[in-house]
Amino acid sequence: MSTSLHPLHPYVSFLLPCYNESAVVEQTYRRVKAVGDTLGKTYEIVFVNDGSSDDTLDRLVFLSGSDTTVTVIDLSRNHGHQLALSAGLRYCAGDRVLIMDADLQDPPELLPAMLELMDQGAEVVYAQRRSRPGDSLPKRVACSVFYRFLSKLTEVPIPVDTGDFRLISRRVVDIIVQMPERHRFIRGMVSWVGFRQTPILYDRDGRFAGETKYPFWRLMRLALDGIAASSVRPLALASWAGLLFAACSVVLFGYILWSWLFVGRTPQGWASLMMVVTVMGSIQLFVLGIIGQYLGRMHEQVRARPIFIVRDVLRDGRRAGGWERETNGGGAEQRS
Repeated sequence: MSTSLHPLHPYVSFLLPCYNESAVVEQTYRRVKAVGDTLGKTYEIVFVNDGSSDDTLDRLVFLSGSDTTVTVIDLSRNHGHQLALSAGLRYCAGDRVLIMDADLQDPPELLPAMLELMDQGAEVVYAQRRSRPGDSLPKRVACSVFYRFLSKLTEVPIPVDTGDFRLISRRVVDIIVQMPERHRFIRGMVSWVGFRQTPILYDRDGRFAGETKYPFWRLMRLALDGIAASSVRPLALASWAGLLFAACSVVLFGYILWSWLFVGRTPQGWASLMMVVTVMGSIQLFVLGIIGQYLGRMHEQVRARPIFIVRDVLRDGRRAGGWERETNGGGAEQRS
């Protein structure tokens, strides 16, 4: 294993959030390390332990003590994948940062081709899935629908069939770190930044080991968070729904008035009346729910709590100190 000093300004940083990845983290390290050694330039491997409840942290501490290119960011609890990425971006020192999952569904061997595209002028090289043989059919269908629906709703289009697996430049990293929002959807934020963004196609493998961290209910939650974090169009959708049903009410009122004037009786039908009342009530609750999602995000933003808390930063198996907490405004408190 490497015994060189930790580079102050490495050429590339590998950023890998980990949550209960004990079964795969050492294999991930070996593959990432092999790719880094082929570059012929300095690199660092930044693991973010997102409050794992297994022995993931112990394995990461061992790797950090054995290899000076490894940095471990240990969060105080499980903050979630997107905030773990945000914490890692704060600490990555590389001129370029490769964001990838630790489950080896994202192949680190794609990095040289991504670096070549960035050398040609791209600020972001995002990996676009050509196929997903490692995922079940229901999950592939659900993800396909989600990405296309999200792309239609957002003001700045997010490329379909892409996750967080991407190579981003230092300029993009600095902008992302400065963004103040608490509910962070990294792929949406990267798309919003702009600059030249280039796709690279790949086939996504199945997990090397362990269990998926995104069952159906978590995918649904990610979808809702992504839509709310990347667009205000659902509020417009609620307004259009209100206008549509207002128009329906006008038509129904006209029918009732015509029946009373020319037929001599009002329309009968308790069942149809209850159906209308139920539908209208459901639409109202749906609209209130959309508004509530945005109001809740505003409330959390105004409270200005830290978006993540770092317990320890480990290099060479020892505490390295650093930024103790990240605030909503992009600032931080330093602690050594």
